[in-house]
Amino acid sequence: MHTIIRWAELGRLPDFIIRQLIRTLLRARLRQEGTLPFHDRLATLLQFRDALHNEPIACATDTANEQHYEVPADLFQTFMGSHLKYSSGFWQQPDTTLEESEKKMLEITCQRAQLTDGQQILELGCGWGSLSLWMARTYPNATITAVSNSATQKAYIDAQNMPNLTVITADMNTFQPDGQFDRVVSIEMFEHMRNWHQLLQHIDSWLLPNGALFIHIFVHRELAYLFDGKGGINWMSEHFFKEGMMPAEQLLPLCNQHLVTEKIWRVNGTHYARTLRAWLEKIDQNRKAAHTILERGLGKHNAQLQFGRWRIFFMACEELFGFNGGNEWYVGHYRLKKR
Repeated sequence: MHTIIRWAELGRLPDFIIRQLIRTLLRARLRQEGTLPFHDRLATLLQFRDALHNEPIACATDTANEQHYEVPADLFQTFMGSHLKYSSGFWQQPDTTLEESEKKMLEITCQRAQLTDGQQILELGCGWGSLSLWMARTYPNATITAVSNSATQKAYIDAQNMPNLTVITADMNTFQPDGQFDRVVSIEMFEHMRNWHQLLQHIDSWLLPNGALFIHIFVHRELAYLFDGKGGINWMSEHFFKEGMMPAEQLLPLCNQHLVTEKIWRVNGTHYARTLRAWLEKIDQNRKAAHTILERGLGKHNAQLQFGRWRIFFMACEELFGFNGGNEWYVGHYRLKKR
């Protein structure tokens, strides 16, 4: 298996073979984890939740930065849209573009979070600022605080010079904001966290009366599992998602003992699959520029390896979210409010 993976990373296997291998692994995981009857699956999920309560809020934050968030912004510009939205877009039509899909998902996020001008808004895990910058421009009288674990991301967002947006670099294990907020929003950060119970307790204390929390996470319809590298080869954990989590759709409500789960939306996985396909197509179009960026820090040979890994990452995630018509793994939107 190691030899096959290295061939794939070096571009010596055609994409259709790589995709077939990925689908085989996905089917194997479902066979391994999905054969229990419902009551046993629920018991397993509750055990998973309880185990998270013994963890810190976040694990391996330095590794997560190295894998994703301290990577130069110009590499992400070789495959993402102009908003640098490093999460699923929303594809309304067959001819929707990557730019349009980013914009539509940002609009949906603001609508479902019930954002309005003049609010105090906190974003946890702001990435390259796609949502924070969108909110700052859309709601000029709002005061927005964005939290990232990455100095590189903070520098990129700060350079946009938005007067109503403040970016803080912080570790979620120790982060405590000044003041309280009308809204807390988080896009694909919870998957990097562990102790959701404690984090939700903190967020509850950060919300003003009548405040609300909006969370966007990717999920599996029933299963929850960790990307911890245990049990053999775990390529995703090693290169892209160290100590990350695939939550089950119902894990968040099961972890929440402080806020009221007001509404849950399901975004079919094909929206994320199309996003990842667009990223793959764009980085292939910008192959030379991506290689140049990677070579600056890695050298020529390692840059070739890393470029191949990014391509496999996009294919693996596209196949995952497109599996079973996007009804197996997909995106969950959750709005929670103060009691």
